[in-house]
Amino acid sequence: MSLTACAMRGRHGTDGVLRSVNGLNNVLADNGYPGRGVLWCRTGDGDTLGGYFLTGRSPASKARALHRTSEGTLLVAPSEPGAHDHLRHYVAARQSGRWLVFGNGEQVATVADRLNSGEPPVVALDGLDYEPDPPIFTPRLTVVADGGPGGRAWFGAARHSGGGRTASNRLTVEVGGLEPGEGVLMTTYRPDGHAIATGDPFTEVRVAAGDRGGLLDELWASLPPRLRIAAAVFSPGGLAEADVRQVAPARG
Repeated sequence: MSLTACAMRGRHGTDGVLRSVNGLNNVLADNGYPGRGVLWCRTGDGDTLGGYFLTGRSPASKARALHRTSEGTLLVAPSEPGAHDHLRHYVAARQSGRWLVFGNGEQVATVADRLNSGEPPVVALDGLDYEPDPPIFTPRLTVVADGGPGGRAWFGAARHSGGGRTASNRLTVEVGGLEPGEGVLMTTYRPDGHAIATGDPFTEVRVAAGDRGGLLDELWASLPPRLRIAAAVFSPGGLAEADVRQVAPARG
């Protein structure tokens, strides 16, 4: 299943109906466990930026950190030396020519390679699957952002069916024409009151930040303190200068 919503603008839906858009802080504060998340937004100074965050509950999830590599990628790696886990450790953001790619798993490298081979964003995001981690079946969330003046981005999500089907539901959303203070957010989880469930397909949000530094402050403050692991804010072509904030590793 594939859905494309083109050029989401302002607070109006494609049917022209004015809809309420909640602030980033409220959306995340209302989510007891957001898991991992991707954000594309425009701050008050007009800068169009990407954001990525990690939260976790288990010791294994919390034992992670974000690292900038010499190649200009952003890597999720163990905070202490240990065996590689392909579901927990991966390239979280990579520049691929004009395209900035970021997301919550190893599919980021796959999408970046497809873009390098000349595939357009919608095609590069196709054919992905959710994570093989029953019973949650974590969605794969990926953003492809254009470094051009239009500030367009394509969100891709591969999600498990709410029923018994094993085939992935694949959602593609094209976002363009963001005004200052507007953004789009995807999270992997949203508890339903009884258990961890997959997050909403996507959420339009308002950001209060006036600039890049303020966006990292806002994103970090919006995450549940007991679950925080790391967050980063970056721009197309500027991964090497990504702003990163994370919890200091626990000392024995």
